[in-house]
Amino acid sequence: MIAEDLGVLVDGVRLPACRLRPDGAAADAPVLVFLHEGLGSIRLWKDFPEALCRATGLPGFVYERQGHGDADSLNHWPRPVQYLEHEAEHVLPRVLEAAGIERMVHVGHSDGGSIALLHAALRPSGLLGVVTEAAHVFVEEITLASIRAARDAYRHGDLREKLKRWHGVNTDGVFWGWNTTWLEPAFAAWDMTDRLSAIRCPLLVLQGDKDEYGTLAQVEAICRGSGGPARPVFVPGCGHVLHHQGRAAVLDAMVPAIQEWTTPAAAS
Repeated sequence: MIAEDLGVLVDGVRLPACRLRPDGAAADAPVLVFLHEGLGSIRLWKDFPEALCRATGLPGFVYERQGHGDADSLNHWPRPVQYLEHEAEHVLPRVLEAAGIERMVHVGHSDGGSIALLHAALRPSGLLGVVTEAAHVFVEEITLASIRAARDAYRHGDLREKLKRWHGVNTDGVFWGWNTTWLEPAFAAWDMTDRLSAIRCPLLVLQGDKDEYGTLAQVEAICRGSGGPARPVFVPGCGHVLHHQGRAAVLDAMVPAIQEWTTPAAAS
């Protein structure tokens, strides 16, 4: 596995990134684009991107959004209510262009899954499929309750110290930029289900049955609303971070779907 650290600039903002190329991957192969969660970073994926790239034989691309990990810091928070749409419609296309990625499969976790779906609704020509883990397409009370609990853990528990391991000087910005936005009264009405019918590429929609941030209603809404084929996968015993908590089951679901979407016959 070859890992190459790099960075891209979008509107003058530096976003660290990493290219992954497993042994034997074709130079023109589609790229797995990993989109992290609301408190995520490149390092929080740990070695899951490498594992999925090896299992599929495809190269990967992992990047950090503004305010996360080692990326340039957020200037202010809360973020706008439409921050996920901004990432999908403005930032992600520019990241792909800067990285020279023309054919891809998105692998998105939580916020990253929502961004992947919003980008898919634009029908980019090179998008062959989308895998989501614990994506949100509307706001649920269970989500808000867990975000309020996270606020208490950050203020009074050890959550801030845990996050500093991954975000360093960006820790306060990444946490409050996520937490205050989701708890803004206006954000309770956020709903992207009307965008789903525009999606035409295939979807694989994963959800843990013990997810503390969302229910199976999210999966049902995605699969019901999508304009293309969508397959739900429920992973028993898993919470919000399926690729770590149920890694074997997640790989078993993702690998054949991605291989199906990226074979020459499927891509033609």
